[in-house]
Amino acid sequence: GARIGPYCVIKGKSVIRAGAEIGAHCELYSSVVESGVKIKASVAESALIGRNAEIGPYAHLREGARIGAGAKIGDYVEIKNSRIGAGTKVCHLAYVGDADIGEGCNIGAGVVFANYDGAVKRRTVVGKNVFVGSNSTLVAPLDIGSGAFVAAGSVITGDVPERALAICRGTTTIKENWQNNAYTNAAKNKTAAQESGADGGA
Repeated sequence: GARIGPYCVIKGKSVIRAGAEIGAHCELYSSVVESGVKIKASVAESALIGRNAEIGPYAHLREGARIGAGAKIGDYVEIKNSRIGAGTKVCHLAYVGDADIGEGCNIGAGVVFANYDGAVKRRTVVGKNVFVGSNSTLVAPLDIGSGAFVAAGSVITGDVPERALAICRGTTTIKENWQNNAYTNAAKNKTAAQESGADGGA
């Protein structure tokens, strides 16, 4: 049978298959948990979690989340109205809203699927074996082809072809001897004056 830890809440038409492990402090509302799934300290609302998927800790699967077999949804990840392909990893601090993500993808830490423009919610489609680097924002509507690579820190607003590299970020600028500029010198002088005044008052 399934294993269910302490302090769990299970409501609605939830189904938990044999072989699933629901850890302590989980909440399931009208969700389906297939065999082999492991959930740690997470919330699932009207979600479907495929065989051998791993959820949590502290993940939030909102209505319409469809998690593929063997997928990994990690800590502080929110999935809403989205399909996550088999074996895909969304491991850290990400928001995936209104998206279809293929098999074998890696969605990096801090990635945001920007699905709402203030008036309409739009979808993003991600193919198979796509790598999305940390702290990237994908602005819907968007189509990212299979095998594509999105460089960390990019804001993607246009479609990315299959097996292409997409990079959109500012160039790093180095200012040598920055500690000798007028701004930092003025700050140092102000601090020195304040410290001198404090000593004099004593």
